[in-house]
Amino acid sequence: MAATTHPEFSENTEAIEVAEAFPSEIRGKTIMVTGVNRGGIGFPTSQAFASQSPSMLIIVGRDPCKVQQSIDDLKAAFPDVHYRGLKVDLSSQQSVRDAAATVISWKDIPAIDIVINSAGIMGIQERTLSKDGIELHFATNHLGYWLLACLIMPKLIRAAELNPKGATRIINVSAASPQVSGMRWSDINFEKRNKDLPLEEQPDYQWFAMCGCPNIKEESFVPLDAYNRSKVANVLFSIAANNRLFYKYGILSVSLHPGVIETELGRNMSREDQETFAKLRQSVFKPRTLGAGASTSLVAALDPELAQGVGERKGDSENWGSYLDNCQISGKAHPLAVSNDEAEKLWGLSESLAKQAFEW
Repeated sequence: MAATTHPEFSENTEAIEVAEAFPSEIRGKTIMVTGVNRGGIGFPTSQAFASQSPSMLIIVGRDPCKVQQSIDDLKAAFPDVHYRGLKVDLSSQQSVRDAAATVISWKDIPAIDIVINSAGIMGIQERTLSKDGIELHFATNHLGYWLLACLIMPKLIRAAELNPKGATRIINVSAASPQVSGMRWSDINFEKRNKDLPLEEQPDYQWFAMCGCPNIKEESFVPLDAYNRSKVANVLFSIAANNRLFYKYGILSVSLHPGVIETELGRNMSREDQETFAKLRQSVFKPRTLGAGASTSLVAALDPELAQGVGERKGDSENWGSYLDNCQISGKAHPLAVSNDEAEKLWGLSESLAKQAFEW
């Protein structure tokens, strides 16, 4: 079964340490990191990769100025690495399609070895639909990830032809959400009251009360719940991707919780929610540095042991993917967040929302 090479890695491990442990998995590779800016974990993730001489880092973000600033700072520290910027608004399917077409057009980058999906939004206060009519957290945090990876898949497949099985990877940065939530299949746009949902789709009311959101049974849209559902989708995306790509091409997808880090992710949260989470970070969660927040992404992207046992049977089900936490495989995920059946359902929903089916 899948395992990790370094059981000593933990919540205190820095991303640079992980990169230094797996230099051969980085050297000469082309790596794409989404959501890169100086205020988030995408930047230390990119720093760690850059430290071990990849051939190319593709730095992806919504704000071209922040992307360029990140590239400039990376280039100052690691001048021998080649960098390429890419603008994309993951909430917009057209923007994702345009960005993917740009990537496909780059003749000097025939293959992409690793994709790190680390962009995201959180705490949008009012129920908001994307340009495509999809709840904004789900559109950005899942569908944008999924569609971009699917559209640039020819370059991942090309990399997989040259790499050992499992070395070509799609990494989905999730959250702690899969530990307390499943999907909201009957109402992805949050139009129904929580109490009117099927029982298995209703939020964990006790957990939400702990997080400062009591009495939400009568509510339809709770920002933290919308975020949670989108982060569950990250895990299910990885499982469904492995089912399609691992045996056929050797492409592995892994999902992870990066830990609790102070970043720009919570900039849309209300002041009350920000204060509540500040207290929780001190009393319940274990806050960590940006570099430690990026470390689990590096383990997911680089550790060869994670490619072992994918697809093998474990109990009554097959193991189609690992969900990591604190640089190790986590056993804390909600059963519905790591279900093969749920993953297949999500893939079908994603194709329906994107109005495009993918077969490679």
